[in-house]
Amino acid sequence: MKVGIIGNYGNENNGDEAILSGIVTQLTRRLAIDLSDITVFSNHPENTLERHRVQVAPLIYRKGKLSIPLTILKSYQTMRAIDLLIIGGGGLLMDLYKRDAPLYSTLAYIGKKAKCKIIVYGVGAGPLNTRLGKFFIRRLLKIASHIAVRDEKSQALLHSLQTGKEIHLTIDPAFALKAEQRRKPSEKVTRIGVTAVPYFNGSYWPTEDKDRYRQYIEGMARNLDRLVEGQPLELTFFSTKFPEDVEASKQIRMKMKHQDKAKVIDARLTPEELLGLSAQQDLVIGTRLHSIILSIVTETPVLGVAYHHKVNDFMSAQNLKHRVIPVTSLHESDHLMADIYEDIQQNWHQEQVVFQHLSNQLHEEASQGFMNLIGKAINE
Repeated sequence: MKVGIIGNYGNENNGDEAILSGIVTQLTRRLAIDLSDITVFSNHPENTLERHRVQVAPLIYRKGKLSIPLTILKSYQTMRAIDLLIIGGGGLLMDLYKRDAPLYSTLAYIGKKAKCKIIVYGVGAGPLNTRLGKFFIRRLLKIASHIAVRDEKSQALLHSLQTGKEIHLTIDPAFALKAEQRRKPSEKVTRIGVTAVPYFNGSYWPTEDKDRYRQYIEGMARNLDRLVEGQPLELTFFSTKFPEDVEASKQIRMKMKHQDKAKVIDARLTPEELLGLSAQQDLVIGTRLHSIILSIVTETPVLGVAYHHKVNDFMSAQNLKHRVIPVTSLHESDHLMADIYEDIQQNWHQEQVVFQHLSNQLHEEASQGFMNLIGKAINE
């Protein structure tokens, strides 16, 4: 069995790399597929080869005006040797970025022509606001033999495209990872990890809004100041998307009055290093979705800052909606984080037990969801 995996890989986004690690881990451990039989279509193949030791192919062949025909030709040649093509995971089914919907739909179409079985696995959907975006995602769904998304809103959005396909729910593939180090219970919260995102910063965001970015940076800084004021707390900023998130973290810290209580890790961390770092925290204030997910993998309690609906969707699905702060509210009040922290601290023993159980539950659900979809597809 030869397996291909297509997603936003090799792009220095450790959320996506954690997803890929989860998929590869389950293919090798649960289905006994050798790494030499797994091909990942990557933004930077050499990066993916070094990290995951799989076979690699370019996601896009960059040759100026020849990029599109060359990508179609070369991808078809590679896919002819592949039996099963997995599209996922991650937030792929959207038109926020112009390339995503046509790219993944076209690659799936090429895979179908190359006689691959196509599976859409562990993805998020939305936003889908354009007719063209909806056209390409609808075509992708019609091509796929099996489809599983990571949250109910994605499921509802894809159902609204009226393809007649069954859309299953599954757990984010990153939950298949096993942390070598798990968080040890503590008497109280003293160490807090923080992740940030360059929200509406033109260097990263598809549309720039300087006022909204400034409000975000200042709102984060004021809330963190209020949180640590008079408390024996240490803040550690870390990044799942390097270096973009680091720059946002530095700007937040520079706006803080209590800079002495905060440090920024200015380093490109692997998913394994992120797991180790998360396990050392008592609490993680996560903006990036996979900083939240990797923290839960290590049984570390989390507080979410919802910069994207996927953060709110995930937290709501785990009955943690009361642990979410809308990013648009940060500049309106400086005690949002402190209020949630007080609630967490008052119920600290129970909070730790809840996340221990949640971590084990989601790991089991990820494994079961994988076998229900991928295992079933392979054995058909």
